[in-house]
Amino acid sequence: MPLLHLGARLRELRTERGLSLSELARRANVGKGSLSEIETGRRNPTVETLYAICEPLGVPLTALLGEDPGADSVSENGLRTVLLSVRHLPEHTVEVFRAEFPVGADHTSPGHGADVTEHLTITSGAMRVGPVGDETTVEAGETFTWSSAGPHRYTTVRGPGEGILVIITPRDRTQDRTQVLGDGSSRPT
Repeated sequence: MPLLHLGARLRELRTERGLSLSELARRANVGKGSLSEIETGRRNPTVETLYAICEPLGVPLTALLGEDPGADSVSENGLRTVLLSVRHLPEHTVEVFRAEFPVGADHTSPGHGADVTEHLTITSGAMRVGPVGDETTVEAGETFTWSSAGPHRYTTVRGPGEGILVIITPRDRTQDRTQVLGDGSSRPT
C-alpha cells in the first residue's frame, strides 16, 4: 500500500476513535513526530511499529495495510510477511500470511491485544516461537498456537525458515467502537 494511503487510513481510524495524535502515540509507545510522519506519508513504518499502533486502535494489521492479497511488509530484521487472505466472520477476523524468516532471524512482535491468537505452521526450517520467555521449537510440518496478547518472538533455529501464519482477532476488537447517542449522533467509546 502506498505510504499516503496507509497514512490516510491511520488518520481515519485514529479520528474515528476520538484519539489525538499525542494520545495514540502515548498508547502505542511511538514518538508523536514519528506517528505524524507516518500519517503524512513521509515515513515508512516497520511492521513492529504498525502492530504497536494497531493494538490501541483495536484493529488487525490489515486494517492499515489493506486487504489485497500480495500486500507485504518487512520487519527491522528482514522478516517478510505476504498477505494471502483476510476473512471477516461474525465472531472474528482471520488474517493469513506467508512468513519468510531469514537466517538468524530474531523478531519480537508487540502484543496484538486481548484474545488475539496466532497459529504458525512451519513449512521449511525450524523456529522457536511463542510468548517471550515461553518459546517452543517448531519443526517443518508442525503447527504451534499461542496467545499474542503480549510480546511474542520468532527465532530461526538453523538456516532460514518459512511458514503460514494465521492471526485471529475477535470481532469486538475489529468493529468500529462507537456509541449512538439519544440525538442520533455517535461518539467513539
